[in-house]
Amino acid sequence: MHNLLNALRRQWMLLLVSGIVLVTLLFILKPRNLPKLMSHPHPADDFAAAARRAEILSVQGKKLMNPLCRLELMSHKRKTSRAVILVHGYTSCPKQFHELGKRFYDLGDNVLIAPLPHHGLAYRMTDDQARLSAEELAAYADEVVDIARGLGDRVVMMGISAGGVTTAWAAQHRSDIDLAVIISPAFGFKEIPVQLTAAVMNIYSVLPNSWSWWDEKLKEDVPPPYAYPRYSRRALTEILRLGFVVEQAAEQHAPAAKKIVMVFNSKDTSISNERTLQIVERWKAHQVNLTSFTFDTSLSLGHDLIDPNQPDQQIDIVYPKLIELCGG
Repeated sequence: MHNLLNALRRQWMLLLVSGIVLVTLLFILKPRNLPKLMSHPHPADDFAAAARRAEILSVQGKKLMNPLCRLELMSHKRKTSRAVILVHGYTSCPKQFHELGKRFYDLGDNVLIAPLPHHGLAYRMTDDQARLSAEELAAYADEVVDIARGLGDRVVMMGISAGGVTTAWAAQHRSDIDLAVIISPAFGFKEIPVQLTAAVMNIYSVLPNSWSWWDEKLKEDVPPPYAYPRYSRRALTEILRLGFVVEQAAEQHAPAAKKIVMVFNSKDTSISNERTLQIVERWKAHQVNLTSFTFDTSLSLGHDLIDPNQPDQQIDIVYPKLIELCGG
């Protein structure tokens, strides 16, 4: 009888531990503590108002900025038929999109390239980037779209990686975006299984921040010289957080943008294309105007397929295609 009672106790203890583990897994496998992050549009009335707001935005923290990374407004000094917003990736800055921006400008567009919050500082080893938050990225998106409304009759917003997630949030909420072009968005990362993305986000959101080099060999010397050489896990967590906010909103209603183009890079080794497809499926369920384009594996493009200063760049192929996707 004593042995039987011990065996029953062990079985109940095993069931209890298994239940606790199961409940814990179910808890962390779903995204937690997601903010509502609604849009608060306040569009510029005309070109003059838009230019003033761009100037105000450009002087914020100007003394601490790398001159190459300051806000760029490529304007024709009047409202044009199209305004193009270009949103750079995490740890990069407006210089990433400078050359592509010039091509849009030469086509007659007004072009706005503003640094993401905590980006573009002259001191590349700054800890400031770890303060990045999903809330700031959403507020940034609202502000650049507001400015662009005064720069052009139609608004195109294009972003890559973290800038792609920021553009996706804007596409979900802003009906005054005529076209959103989302390039390799960081909704998830290649090294994290899609099913565990939420769990990783939940865990890292409560852990102390930690840092890693983009290149363990080059460390501080990794090019380009205007981008940050290391990344904050807390900042990456906030980018994922914004992505889950987009997904949550997409489950409830269709994106507000008139048209969305999702651009994939099949050779991308940084972000998860599978995770991005989950967002695409959420949007497609609403019968929205959404198309996709994929840069082929044979091109061997890196994650940053925009910056001409990145190695193995092929802007002679990438830029014309992106311009074509925007309608020329």
